[in-house]
Amino acid sequence: MGNKGGKKKADKTVLTEEEIQFLLKNTNYNRDQIKKWHSGFLLDCPKGELDKKKFLQVYKEFFPTGKAETFATEVFKMFDTDGSGKIDFVEFLVAISTSSSGDIRKKLSMAFNLYDTSDNGRIEKKEMIKLLNAIYDLYGEKNRKGDNDPKERTEAIFRKMDTNYSNTLDEKEFVDGCLTDPVLMKFLNPTLI
Repeated sequence: MGNKGGKKKADKTVLTEEEIQFLLKNTNYNRDQIKKWHSGFLLDCPKGELDKKKFLQVYKEFFPTGKAETFATEVFKMFDTDGSGKIDFVEFLVAISTSSSGDIRKKLSMAFNLYDTSDNGRIEKKEMIKLLNAIYDLYGEKNRKGDNDPKERTEAIFRKMDTNYSNTLDEKEFVDGCLTDPVLMKFLNPTLI
């Protein structure tokens, strides 16, 4: 929704009925919960938008021992669905709802979209290596040798998940692969927010 192709919203701090209806259909929240989330969002983002700098600041608070920049940047791009460089309330709440819902397939789909940095519907090995490095940075992981080497880990993941031997992973391969391996799922689906 984040205003894809639509006219610019004059006041980003106002929650319109159209946005409420969209959020009722696309999140797990009711009208009262949406309004409470909106009030809280405005306390943190008085202009009604969350910019990348503030988003990175919040991520660093969640992961104080690691380097959050690379991973948080990819998460920010995924949440900023209209490419405006800012996350509006609608984008924010859809992302929160998806990442906190109980539907593991939706969460894994979101993780797939995070890894597919080229937005071509496939995860390539170089994308996986880049995100694994970002996850290690996020958690402050220093040991990147042997099985922990991002290239080695990527090769192992692809051996397990790339069922059609295309040297890329489509969303189905990624989701199915994660569902059959709880350890892999936990590692590849880190906390987004």
